[in-house]
Amino acid sequence: MKRIFLIVLDSFGIGAMPDAPAFGDVGVNTLASCAGSSQLHIPNLIAAGLGSVDGVSCLPKTDKPLGAVARLTEASQGKDTTIGHWEIAGVVSPRPLPTYPEGFPQEVLEAFTQATGRGCLCNKPYSGTEVIRDYGKEHMETGKWIVYTSADSVFQVAAHEEVVPLEELYDACHKARQILRGEHGVGRVIARPFLGSPETGFQRTPRRHDYSLEPPAETMLDAIKAAGQDVIAVGKIHDIFAGQGDTQFVYNTSNANGMEHTDRFAGEDFHGLCFVNLVDFDMLFGHRRDIDGYARALTEFDTWLGNFLPKLGPEDLVMITADHGCDPAYTATTDHTREYVPLLVLGQGVKPVNLGTRGSFADIAATVTELLGVPYETPGKSFAGAIL
Repeated sequence: MKRIFLIVLDSFGIGAMPDAPAFGDVGVNTLASCAGSSQLHIPNLIAAGLGSVDGVSCLPKTDKPLGAVARLTEASQGKDTTIGHWEIAGVVSPRPLPTYPEGFPQEVLEAFTQATGRGCLCNKPYSGTEVIRDYGKEHMETGKWIVYTSADSVFQVAAHEEVVPLEELYDACHKARQILRGEHGVGRVIARPFLGSPETGFQRTPRRHDYSLEPPAETMLDAIKAAGQDVIAVGKIHDIFAGQGDTQFVYNTSNANGMEHTDRFAGEDFHGLCFVNLVDFDMLFGHRRDIDGYARALTEFDTWLGNFLPKLGPEDLVMITADHGCDPAYTATTDHTREYVPLLVLGQGVKPVNLGTRGSFADIAATVTELLGVPYETPGKSFAGAIL
C-alpha cells in the first residue's frame, strides 16, 4: 500500500465491553443510542458492513459488504482519548492514567499558581459548558483560572479570551504540563478558551489546545516517520502524540473542516499515513448527551464518505474506527463510556471479510505498518493478510 487514511470518529463506541461496569458504565452503546434517532441516515457505512460487526444488532446487515469489518476490544485500562489513540498507534497501557474525582491536590494548584501568577477557581470534576456558566462571572471579576477535570485523566484550564490573552492561556497550560508529570502525569492538559458575558451566556470557542503526555514507547507514527515515509496528522492527532512522529500536521475547527483537510490530502501524492481525528462527535454531542446531534454528525460523515471513497486509488485504503465510547443517551454521567469500537477497512484491494472481535486496538498499528512495509513491534496482531 502507498497511502492509508486512518480516520477516528472520536467516541463512536458500539456497545459495552465486559468490564464496563468497573468503569461506571452499565448498558452503554453509543451506536445503538444514535440508531434510535430519526436524524441517522448512514447508507454508506451500512454498505461498508457496519451492521455486520460482531454485536451490532441495531443496523441492517448487508450480504455483500464493501470492506473488511471487525469489533475492536480496548486492551488498555482506560476509556480516554489519550490511551485510546496510543493503543491504536501500537502502545497498550496496562495501568490507567491518574484521575481526580475529588479535584487536584493543593500542591498541584500551588505550583500552578506560582508558575502562572493567577489563582484558581473550581477544582472539581465538571461539565465544560456548565463550569463556565457557574464560574465565568467570578473569573471575569478576579482573573483567576477556572481549573476543572472530569472522569478522564485531564487538567482543564478555562479562561475568557477578553480577560486572559490566548497566548497567556496556552503558556499557562504548557507550564501545567511540565508540573503534571510522574505521580500526577495526567493524559492531557487542555486549554479551554471561551467568550460571552454573564448576561448573554458563555460559549467555548474553537481555539482549544491540548498538551498531551508523551507516549511511553515508540508508536507506529515514529516507526513510519523513521522509515522515511509521510505521517500527516489531522485534527487533535498532533496534540495527542505530543508532536511526536508526524511529518506534517493541521488542526480542525470542526468535523467538516477535518473532512475538507482529508479531501485535500487525498489529492496529494504522499506515501505513508494520513491519521485523522474528528472530535465533534465526542466534544459537541457525546459529552453534551445530544443524541440527535450525534446522529446528524454521523449522517454528515456518511455523506462525505460516499464522495471520498471514489478518490482512493488502487494502492490506497481507508480505515474507520474510534478511540472509546461516549453514549449520548447515558445519563448516569456525561463522561466517556467503556465500549468496543468498530473497524471498517475499505479500498479497491480489500476483501469483504469479517475479522470478528479483535483483542486490541493495536491490531491497527500492526496492520498499518505491515501494509506500508515498515518494521514495528507492538502487542497488536496484523490482519493484513486476511484483508488483501
